[in-house]
Amino acid sequence: MWHLGSQAVQVSHLEKRYWQQVEFTKGDMLHYYQQIAFVALPYFKDRPVTLRVFPQGVAGVSYYLRDCPDAAPDWLRKVKYHPKTATHLIPLPLIDNAAGLIWFANQGAIEFHLWASHLPDLSQPDLAIFDLDPGETASFAAVREAGLRLHDALARAGVRGYPKTSGGGGLHVFVPLAPGHTFERVRGWVKAMGQQLASSYPDLVALAQGATHRGDRVTVDYAQNSVGRNTAAPYTLRAYPAHPTVSTPLTWEELEAGSMHPASLSPQVVLERVGRLGDLFAPVLQADQRLA
Repeated sequence: MWHLGSQAVQVSHLEKRYWQQVEFTKGDMLHYYQQIAFVALPYFKDRPVTLRVFPQGVAGVSYYLRDCPDAAPDWLRKVKYHPKTATHLIPLPLIDNAAGLIWFANQGAIEFHLWASHLPDLSQPDLAIFDLDPGETASFAAVREAGLRLHDALARAGVRGYPKTSGGGGLHVFVPLAPGHTFERVRGWVKAMGQQLASSYPDLVALAQGATHRGDRVTVDYAQNSVGRNTAAPYTLRAYPAHPTVSTPLTWEELEAGSMHPASLSPQVVLERVGRLGDLFAPVLQADQRLA
């Protein structure tokens, strides 16, 4: 039993290997989430979360969990939501504290993905998200270059964006927004920015047309900016088979220097970075920009 704030959470099978190749156990995963919770949780505040669950570790079967399970403790918050594709309300989980984070992780949730909107109005995004997705033959160097060209374009548009690794080979750039935007407006703006990049750098950038991961170009997946879609949370682990990686905030200077590769951003490295640099993504929590 772990005591986290005012809640007690039953944990189990801490010795189970979740990453076989590096002997990273379920207990190691829970300890990472316990230690990172103080910087990760502000991004979860009032946002529905989608979990990717691996009950037997990364080598086993997985599934996405969008509904709050019946077995969830009473203290875990949820919000009723009526998606267009369902005939009834579904309870979406909300994670407010370290106890909620650890409870889901103990159920086998390795990855945490968040909506781009939050309560009280889930129809209004407070983020514009650029998902830069590498094609199957594209390197992270290409992703880095696309991110830097996007940074230039955002500067010309008079808005600030903040980069983080996806945890895999991609890059996410979050643009914090003031209240009052619609998903349609944000999605159209991200698409237009992606089209501008694809036109200016046709050998580097492509606009998503149904599928990503194509060829040697970097795809801008603007459809992420839709109600109900979710993106890897800052500081979430990612369940790639070789070893655990983390969706990690970076500085533009690090991207410019080419000094950081996603594969090197292990839980231990990220905890050290946070201890040394603080939360590089904190400006994302200041939603004060408007799209022209």
